Amino acid sequence: MKTLLITGGLLLVLSATSATAAEPDLRVQASLQPAKPVIVGGLVRLQVEVLTDTWFTSAPSLPELKLDGALVMPPNGESEHTTQTLDGKSYSGMRYSYLITPNQAQAFDIPALTVRATPGQASQALSAQSQPLQFRAEQPPGFAPGEPVLVAQGLRLTQVIQPSTTPLKAGDSLTRQLTLQADGALAMALPAPQLGDVEGLKRYLKTPQVSNLDDGRGHLNGGQRIDAATYQVQRQGHYSLPAIQLRWWDAAAGQIRVAEVPAVTFEAAANPGYKPVFSIAEDLERLGQKGRLHLSRHGLLWTAGLLLVVIAGYLLRPLCQRGWRAWRARRQARHAAWLLSADYAWEQIPEQLQGQPPQLSALYLWARRSGKGLGIGVLGGSVQQLLRRRYTREADDQQALTQFKPTLTTLQTQVAAQRATEPQALRPLNPRHEKDHS
Repeated sequence: MKTLLITGGLLLVLSATSATAAEPDLRVQASLQPAKPVIVGGLVRLQVEVLTDTWFTSAPSLPELKLDGALVMPPNGESEHTTQTLDGKSYSGMRYSYLITPNQAQAFDIPALTVRATPGQASQALSAQSQPLQFRAEQPPGFAPGEPVLVAQGLRLTQVIQPSTTPLKAGDSLTRQLTLQADGALAMALPAPQLGDVEGLKRYLKTPQVSNLDDGRGHLNGGQRIDAATYQVQRQGHYSLPAIQLRWWDAAAGQIRVAEVPAVTFEAAANPGYKPVFSIAEDLERLGQKGRLHLSRHGLLWTAGLLLVVIAGYLLRPLCQRGWRAWRARRQARHAAWLLSADYAWEQIPEQLQGQPPQLSALYLWARRSGKGLGIGVLGGSVQQLLRRRYTREADDQQALTQFKPTLTTLQTQVAAQRATEPQALRPLNPRHEKDHS
């Protein structure tokens, strides 16, 4: 029984040891190329090797790297196969490169990079870290502190001149294109040339074309930048596009070099039929200090005035709303009073008399609102005569209206005059309705 227990224990230990040995190993190594001192503007390669003792089922996942004061170009997906022997064990894997261009003279600390990968026979994704690194960038001799430096193994600066027509005249254009190629430098680190303005020419800059140069197999050789500007001739004359120089540091020779393209001179003839789109005098005035100050002050006054209007509108908004509501209330009150007035009732009389059959309700309403109580007889004999003709057995509406209309125009005036001469008195408590007798 004791022998069986010992045998079982050995089997468990052997099984655990076998399972542990079957789990693959993942290692990450990092190094800087070149290892010698780095200069500002130079190119530093951070090589990261991801190794395993089995194989990789997919590409490793690399972290992002950012360094203050430097341009960093991450790996573009291309890698190199590598094999190493570590601790007596054979490892294989891939080598990736981060390209670093320092822009400042200082020390740079590269933190430990965590890489995740899934080796063959692994039960899950594994992760491993590289060791932290450090390097220092120094300003090359001959360059002032803080001055941008282009470092390259070799450099080519060329230009192409393309006139729109020959010979040039006012209204025609000329395009100047500069191509800069630098071996061993990042394209994003290449400086822009100074394609400045020239008096008498209208300059139009084109979008630069920046790209990396490689050997066709994914290995970076350098960078390329293409800049172009089109100059439109505004008037006849002799013109000169200045020469362009570029100072750069030759990393191979360890010295400053100067690349230069020559100046471009040309003549432009007169063109009586050409009219500039923009006034040259206005452009020159805007370039002057006095013109800029005047435009700036004018714009400031307009901005300040607009700001005051906005603030005043915001502050006075409640007052304006209350005034608007009060005005609408007064208007509605006046309209309501007008609808209850004798004048409104008087304006309804002609329309009612034209109806079929004619109506006298507006006339009664006007009589009440005119201060005559409910009696209609006090309006005069013309009204009483109209009523007799209207309601007799031989009623003739048309004849009654024809005889009544001439007196209608003077009736309101007579009643108004009568009211003005009568003393104001209290209305009777029990007003009598006068009856019309035929």
